[in-house]
Amino acid sequence: MGEVAKTFVFLDLEATGLNADLPKITEICMIAVHVSSLENPVTDDSGEVQLPRVLDKLCLCVDPGKPVSQGASSITGLNNENLSNSEKQKFDTSLINSVNEFINRQAKPVCLVAHNGFFYDFPLLKTELLQQNGDFPGTMLCLDSLQAFRRLDDQTSKYVKGRHTLPEIYRRSFGREPNHSHFAEGDVLTLILVFICQARQLLEAPLYKTWEEIKPMYT
Repeated sequence: MGEVAKTFVFLDLEATGLNADLPKITEICMIAVHVSSLENPVTDDSGEVQLPRVLDKLCLCVDPGKPVSQGASSITGLNNENLSNSEKQKFDTSLINSVNEFINRQAKPVCLVAHNGFFYDFPLLKTELLQQNGDFPGTMLCLDSLQAFRRLDDQTSKYVKGRHTLPEIYRRSFGREPNHSHFAEGDVLTLILVFICQARQLLEAPLYKTWEEIKPMYT
């Protein structure tokens, strides 16, 4: 198989609210997986897919500089008080440098992957980058795993609302609840596991966009 990307950087953001709230990031997690680990999964004695041994992780909590909505706080466990008490820093050039250095360490080309990424994670991340006069290369690839899973299912079943949420895909794949939902790292690890379960199909017909095609959530 001719690979378009060599490294897939799975991404999840927690934030102060939804798109209409003009949210700010409260947590960012990136976990990089080489394509070889996706195509050659490790399983345990029962045949259940395991996380790859070789993972690079970058997980950071962020002071959003604005109130975290009650709804977001109840889901993520992050609020202005615990972020402030832990003296977390804002989304600044130091954070951008850390993210860029993390990505630059990976085998290229790199593809960012996020569940519902085209609608939420990528536009919000682009907004935060641009507000600090930063950005990623326009040619960087992006993949929305929500759309990718929907496309796979469209070939075999009718659309059912909620069928392609990350927890629901995990339940169908593993027969139990995912660990640590709505912790950025927990959601990323869940995404990696369900992605690996169908990696061959997902990698054969990806729905890539370039970072240049991603529009900021707000300005």
